[in-house]
Amino acid sequence: MASLLVPTSHFFNSQLHISAKRYRPPTALLHSPIRINCSATRGYSTTKESLSPLKELRNIACGVLAVWAVTAASPVVAASQRLPPLSTDPERCQRAFVGNTIGQANGVYDKAIDLRFCDFTNEKSNLKGKSLAAALMSGAKFDGADMTEVVMSKAYAVGASFRGVDFSNAVLDRVNFEKADLKGALFKNAVLSGSTFNDAQLQDAVFEDTIIGYIDLQKLCTNTTLSDDGRAFLGCR
Repeated sequence: MASLLVPTSHFFNSQLHISAKRYRPPTALLHSPIRINCSATRGYSTTKESLSPLKELRNIACGVLAVWAVTAASPVVAASQRLPPLSTDPERCQRAFVGNTIGQANGVYDKAIDLRFCDFTNEKSNLKGKSLAAALMSGAKFDGADMTEVVMSKAYAVGASFRGVDFSNAVLDRVNFEKADLKGALFKNAVLSGSTFNDAQLQDAVFEDTIIGYIDLQKLCTNTTLSDDGRAFLGCR
């Protein structure tokens, strides 16, 4: 149960004063705050709550309290997709060569991998098969890199560059590729379920034997940068 302490003088002098005219509370009530309890159980013996102005006040106050509680408990409600500050670790980019080791499928990690604005252009050996679950990749460059069998579940790759990257046999589920440059990327036998490609550049990208859900496929097929071959491999209509 949660409680709110509300000054009654403010309530009875507010826009709800029309109801107050029909009932004039005692002077002592006007000048002292009342405690309103918000709980799942309903009380039946409280005389004050039978008064319509106070019932309306209780509903408003409990509603405000509920919104505050949800917002405080979940920062996503207050500000959607808020990213943490850029890591100050001087070796943060090198962490991609180690990856993370737990919770790959659900994007759970022991320590966040912050690869934002890192440059991995033409990296041919150190990214293969790595687990980069929930990695922050926005603004990073992976052009020409070998990322075969990499695990990138729930990675945030908005605005990143993956030109000509080999994603063969990679697990790329629930990745945010919004506005990413994926020209010529190879997604052969890659898992793409739940991933988004809004405004991504997909010219000459290869989707041979890609594993993707039907709804995700329909969204991907709306991308106008897909080549004819790419659309054919995906089965776009």
